[in-house]
Amino acid sequence: MYIVVEGNIGAGKTSLVHLLCERLAASPMLEEFAENSFLPRFYENPEKFAFPLELSFLAARFHQMNNVFNKAENQFIIADYHFEKCKIFASVNLPPLEFELFSTFYDMMAEKLPKPDLIVFLNSDIERLESNISLRGRSYEQTIGTTYLNKISEAYQGRINTIKSQKALIIKSSDLDFVNNTDHLNQIIREVTFNLAL
Repeated sequence: MYIVVEGNIGAGKTSLVHLLCERLAASPMLEEFAENSFLPRFYENPEKFAFPLELSFLAARFHQMNNVFNKAENQFIIADYHFEKCKIFASVNLPPLEFELFSTFYDMMAEKLPKPDLIVFLNSDIERLESNISLRGRSYEQTIGTTYLNKISEAYQGRINTIKSQKALIIKSSDLDFVNNTDHLNQIIREVTFNLAL
């Protein structure tokens, strides 16, 4: 079984994955974004570094997922990203010609990867995202502005609203504190298990 937790920057994806794995006896697959040297450079100069950033994330995510699923027979995997995240961010960050080229590579890789049994989408308002980003204190993220977060949210909403072949659970998470409030976490777990018929 394979679940992904998705959402905008600062939505709490990784925190929720750790909690779900603990409660549901699953194995986490966590994005290795800290190893991407282009990320801080992108926030300093988006126009110059957007294309190498998106290609590097595409390659890293594909490589990680290939490794995990080649070894994960009969395991329960919960990830803090969907491979389609690559295309969602690229659609915001790249100009049309670069996005067209990027999409060619994306499509070749995506067809080789498994589709999740469930997408859990954390739908949080921008104010909460900004608060979470500030609290976790990654220096290169402190320049992320409201406009950029809005663009990413709109790109995610556009995709979530058109999903037909994959099951999605949308959680309005702005007022939830699933890290510190057990009732909130239990509410999410009930919805996840109901959608998976566990």
